[in-house]
This record gives sequence, C-alpha cells and structure tokens, in this order.
Amino acid sequence: MAAGRGDDYDEPMAGPSFVDRMGAAPEDDDFAIGDDFRGGARPAILAQELAEETPFQQLIRHWMNERHAPDILPGQEMLLGRLLDHIRKQSNDVALLRADPDSSEEEHFRIMLVQTEVERVKFVIRSYVRTRVHKIEKYARHIRATPETHGKLSKAELEHARRYARLVEDHFTQSVLQSLPEQQRPFEENVAFMPPMTPEPDRLRPVFAHALGDCPPVRLPDGTMSEMRKGQISLVPYYVVEHLLLRGEVELV
Repeated sequence: MAAGRGDDYDEPMAGPSFVDRMGAAPEDDDFAIGDDFRGGARPAILAQELAEETPFQQLIRHWMNERHAPDILPGQEMLLGRLLDHIRKQSNDVALLRADPDSSEEEHFRIMLVQTEVERVKFVIRSYVRTRVHKIEKYARHIRATPETHGKLSKAELEHARRYARLVEDHFTQSVLQSLPEQQRPFEENVAFMPPMTPEPDRLRPVFAHALGDCPPVRLPDGTMSEMRKGQISLVPYYVVEHLLLRGEVELV
C-alpha cells in the first residue's frame, strides 16, 4: 500500500499549478500580480524605472527606508490616501461579488486573489504607520524643538508629537522632577557619560544603502571621497547618504 501511495505522489498533477494560475490571472489596475507575488525577492529598482512603480511598490520602498533610517523621513500622505481609497474600492467590489449568487468559480478565484492582495497592502500600511508613530513618540521633544523636522510630518503627526512631549514632561515632573532640587529639574541638562534627557536621532548609525543609479561622490568619515555606482550596496553612516536618500537616489536595505 505504501508503495502505491508513493507512486501516486510521483505522478504530475493534471492542469496548471496554483502559482501558474495566479501568475496568469488578469492584472489589477493598480496592484499588478506578477513575479513579485510569487514570494521571490523584490527586483532592484533602477532610477529610470521609478516612474513606472505601482503605488504598492512605492509604499514598500518608503516603508523599508522608514524602518532602516534612524531619523524620521518625509511622510507619504498622498500615496497612503491613494492606497486607502483603492482598498475601499476593492473591498466594496469583493462584497458585491460575494453577495451575488450567480458568481462563477473563476470569479470566486479572483475574489481570493483580491482579498490576499488587500491584506498584503493593509499589513504594509499598518507597519509603515507604526514605524512612524514609534519614531514620533521616541523623538517627540526633539521634533517639537526642531522646526526643520516639522515639514516631514503631517498635521496630525505634528500635533501628536507636541501632545506626547507635553504628556511626558508632565509625567516626569509630577513623578520625579518636582522632588529634586531646583537646579536638577531642567530637561535640557546634559550630564557627562549619561544619556540626554531629550533623545535625538543617531545620524552616525551605519546603514546599508543601495544605489538606484550612479550617485555623486560622498565624503566618508575618514575624509576620503567615495562614489556609489548603480546597483552597489554600501555600509556607511546614515548622515553620509541622508541627502541621497531624500532625493531618491538610494534606498536603504
């Protein structure tokens, strides 16, 4: 019996596999289901191909940059708005198809693909937003005191940073600082060999930067100049490639 069962497993399955059927399914307008859906590594994005990225591919790039960068990066409100609108539209379409008793087996298969893609987009959006909220709360007092960072945040994010910084200060004052001598109460006091009361992003932290094109020379910490060629991955302090990241010439990996 065991040999017979093994023989059955050795026979090829009739018809195309699930992955082949999924790859051959009609593509969605915004979320193309192609090779990246099959679980392979995301292909390198070249500078001339950035304009051809789908909204979801753009979100993944900004998501990875935000996760790897020590400082908070400019928000992507318009991109998130487009994706959320598309998710609502897709969810409404799925609800209509599921409620239709005349839906065919092929339509049910398409519903499954759409639901899978929608959940994938939702996961990335939630992770992207959580990453930004974590940075905003961690550097809330620094953000409030640094006007240069205000342009990177949305109105809601900036208001949250100010409100969170105020809550932290009130908590520290009521629980600890009010019981200390007056000269030891300031938040801005910096003591040698002690972490600062107001944490700031560590721009000296090393990051892996992937060049999307030939980049202009950058100055390394030892004073030497270095050029990053297209496709090259370099381990450098964040401040070295920060301006290239903001211009979209590199991505963090």
